[in-house]
Amino acid sequence: MHIVIDARIRQASTGRPVDRLLEYLQPLDTKNNYTVLLEKDDHWKPAAKNFKTLACPYPIFSFNPLNQLTLSLFLYRLRPDLVHFTLTGQQPIFYFGKQTTFTHDLTMLRFVRAGRLPSWLHVVRMWGYRFLLWQSHRKARRIFVPTEYVRDDVYKNYLFTRRRIVVTLEAAEPPIAGPSKQPEVTPERFLLYVGSAFPHKNIERLIEAFGVLKVKNTGLKLVLAGKREYHSKQLEKSLKNHPYKEDIVFAGFVDEAELKWYYTHAAAYVFPSLSEGFGLPGLEAMAHGCPVASSNATCLPEVQKDAAEYFNPEDVNDIATVIQKLLNSPKRRQELIARGKKVAGSYSWKRMAEQTLAIFRELEFG
Repeated sequence: MHIVIDARIRQASTGRPVDRLLEYLQPLDTKNNYTVLLEKDDHWKPAAKNFKTLACPYPIFSFNPLNQLTLSLFLYRLRPDLVHFTLTGQQPIFYFGKQTTFTHDLTMLRFVRAGRLPSWLHVVRMWGYRFLLWQSHRKARRIFVPTEYVRDDVYKNYLFTRRRIVVTLEAAEPPIAGPSKQPEVTPERFLLYVGSAFPHKNIERLIEAFGVLKVKNTGLKLVLAGKREYHSKQLEKSLKNHPYKEDIVFAGFVDEAELKWYYTHAAAYVFPSLSEGFGLPGLEAMAHGCPVASSNATCLPEVQKDAAEYFNPEDVNDIATVIQKLLNSPKRRQELIARGKKVAGSYSWKRMAEQTLAIFRELEFG
């Protein structure tokens, strides 16, 4: 069987599951032939002989009819038996071959992420995005999702998907081997958040809660680590006159060794998100032995189980109260650290790849 994997998002912030799927699929499947589609600047090389790469010169999301048509022809020329799209919405409208898709979540349907776009253009773009999602789910033989929460959410929005949704859990990254690297900014006592500043990440309320915490914790700092992009820059600008602006550290992108240092030295990892599909950073904090205070929204209790202290992400005082409780209780911190390592260790990228391959094989004759 010739399987094409559209891995153009491999280098993106949401590309971790794609990268790990490719890593673990190679030793698992030596029978089928794979063509992995990459962005032009992605130089990933497979280790297995039955895997080859091909640069795909088309944007991941495009409403341009010419791009839609030419990408469809591009796929038809490859003569695949199956195409696996690793991000729902990548599928070109005019491609009707056998296909599967991965839906990480439906967050973008609920939260505005207009960025620099005028509001009217964002509305038009979202109508196009909704159509791409609909047609992608409609054509997919199987729809992979990372949690039961996303499975139920997809089914509620697209009733026709009921028997085609498959849950393939993601996994935490274990701490890197070797020592950590101390970053330039190293507060003595700090809360940590890692990720983007998109609206649904709820960082504004985290900062408000931090202001409440500062009344009793004068030496406490807040470290926000993540790539500098439009939303994080806007957030940083908005804090120009904030009374605790000197205690809020925008660390920007940090490498794995520096991230290891932050995880292992933080008083707590705080996950205030309003919507997640899986929530990798919380699990990675647990894998590093960092206690987690987390939002109780969407899939987070499902994934993190009893290894986090939960709060209502829409209630600033509740966020502050739960974090304070964790800061005040060394015993509770140690309980969460032990539980966190157990929960993080229960997930497996290899198992995700095995489940995915099982569906590929099931569809070979279906």
